[in-house]
Amino acid sequence: MATTRSFPNPFTLVPRRLRGWILPLLLLGVWAWAAHARWTDSALLVSPLDVWRRAVDQVRSGALAQALSASLWRCLWGVALGSAAGLAVGALLGASRRAERLLGPSFHTLKQISLFAWIPMLSVWFGIGDAAKVAFVAMAAFFPVVLGTFEGVRSVPREYVEVARVLDFSRWQMLGRVVLPAAAASIFTGLQLAVIYGWLATLGAEYLLASGQGLGNTLIDGREHFWMDLVLFGVVVIALVGFALNSLLVAVERRLLAWRVKTVARY
Repeated sequence: MATTRSFPNPFTLVPRRLRGWILPLLLLGVWAWAAHARWTDSALLVSPLDVWRRAVDQVRSGALAQALSASLWRCLWGVALGSAAGLAVGALLGASRRAERLLGPSFHTLKQISLFAWIPMLSVWFGIGDAAKVAFVAMAAFFPVVLGTFEGVRSVPREYVEVARVLDFSRWQMLGRVVLPAAAASIFTGLQLAVIYGWLATLGAEYLLASGQGLGNTLIDGREHFWMDLVLFGVVVIALVGFALNSLLVAVERRLLAWRVKTVARY
């Protein structure tokens, strides 16, 4: 009786940590081959080597450090301000039914407005400098933090609150020992979205409010001079920074919420 021969799955030969690099490396190989074979004469298709040379030039000249520091400064300040306001508003809406009835309809109406629709108004109020960009980023971070905090506070089990009242907890003890631990996962989800949206809003603000330095201005320079290697370099840097920020938040969340995993494992 003939036996069928099984072939090993090629993906199992690659370590799990490296499997996420398979698709990017394949795309890079196709890109390099397309540029080498000159599939098109368009100046839009530049080789990865040209992008690498541009990257080296940006690093050596200090242009990358200046643009990156300016963008990160705006992003971090905007996310910090928006998250602080979002935590306060979300906690208020989640803890008070009266506040939800009073402020909830206005909040849910405002969050339906496209973020970029605020650009003209922000430019009138704050100009086109850093203040307007930070305010734009803060608005992008505000809404996901409000929603995450609201859902976290509202979903605290009623049994926890009743036990805390029996133990005669003060308001601060109720907040620190009951509400925040129970709502931590939802709050961190809102903060993670705030950082992602804040980073995207930073680039959008720099691109639309074109003044000063930043990665968005790097893309504008590349577009205006038709330097596609500079444009692609800026896109790669933006993607890498976004990936790094997201990975950092995931690591912080795992560290701070490790007690939840241990608690679940006990039961």
